[in-house]
Parts: sequence; C-alpha cells; structure tokens
Amino acid sequence: MKTRLFLYAAAVLLAVSAGCSYFEDDDDDDVVAEEIVVWSQADAGGWHNLAIKSDGTPWRPIIHVEDITRAFLAALHAPRQVVHNQAFNVGVNSENYRIRDLAQIVQETVPDCRVEYAPDAGPDKRTYRVGFSKIASALPEFKPQWNARRGAQELYEAYCRYGLNLDEFEGPKYKRVDHIQQLLESGLLDATLRWNARLSAQET
Repeated sequence: MKTRLFLYAAAVLLAVSAGCSYFEDDDDDDVVAEEIVVWSQADAGGWHNLAIKSDGTPWRPIIHVEDITRAFLAALHAPRQVVHNQAFNVGVNSENYRIRDLAQIVQETVPDCRVEYAPDAGPDKRTYRVGFSKIASALPEFKPQWNARRGAQELYEAYCRYGLNLDEFEGPKYKRVDHIQQLLESGLLDATLRWNARLSAQET
C-alpha cells in the first residue's frame, strides 16, 4: 500500500497491508494475502485449488493493519528531530515474501487447499523487496507483533466466522471500482463522483 502520512513532514511508507479490517481495496498489490486466503474458499463452503496466475516468484512486503497503527503511534511519539523531513518504510525485513511462499502459508492454513500454478505463467513485473532497517533503528517504539502466518490464520478464521464467500468478495461490496460503478448507476454519485445529496436523502 503506497500510502503516505506526513508527520512533522515525515513520510511513512506502508508495506502491503494484511489482516482483518472493515473494507478491502481492489488493488491486488494491497490485499495479496487477503485475496490468496479468500480464493482458497469455494462458494459452497468447501475448499478448492488455489490458482496462482504468475510463477510465484514476485516479492511482496507484508504488514498487518495492527502493526501499521503501531508505526503511526511510534512516529507520533518520536522526537521531532528524529522524524522531521524523514521517510520511513513501515514493515519488517523478515516479512518480505515471494507470492509462492504466501500461497504455501495459506495451503498450510486452509484445510484441503491445494496450490496450482498456471502452466504458461511467467513472473509478474510488479515485484518489490523492501528494506525496513531504518524504522527499526530510528523508532525503537515500533515493535510489530504479526507475521504472514498469523495473519493468514486470522483471515481464515474470520472468513469462516462471518461466512464470506467468493461472490461477495468479488462483488461491489468489497471492490472499490465496482462499488463506485454501482453508486454511479444508482445515481447516488454524479459523473464527477460527487455525492448526490437529494437521492441520498431519499434512500435514507
């Protein structure tokens, strides 16, 4: 997730977020762990093969949403001279994973899940392995508590608990672009993506 927050003119650059939250982004760079877990579930409540479209070699840095908040707090609590005009990658060096490693974690977490790679799959050009040594040394208060395996277990249990299925996950409820399109079609958003207050009031 390439989100920036300026604190004393400090830029906090987030790794790919993972873990339970109230919404999902439809950019697969942002929710790679969530998508791998949910795609290992079948609509009928069972489990099916997890199809990987690339060869699994691209790298992604992973960080749990709770650890993201720990980074913001650490930056807010830090002395001004430590963070002013500084940029910090937020994550942990050990939490850089290849897609195939994340898929393996999910396979070991989700019962009866099998990983399959597309026969003609090649490497995804979007690959990045990030260094996080700077934030570890500059902000000692930042102490991440999660890793990808714990996050995958949390996601699996949450999806089972709330009955999330593939159609719902792939629909407008969780896909930003699809949700915006739905609002446009309903007239709740106008062509400039501004809220139609009159129709919104009628809906309520």
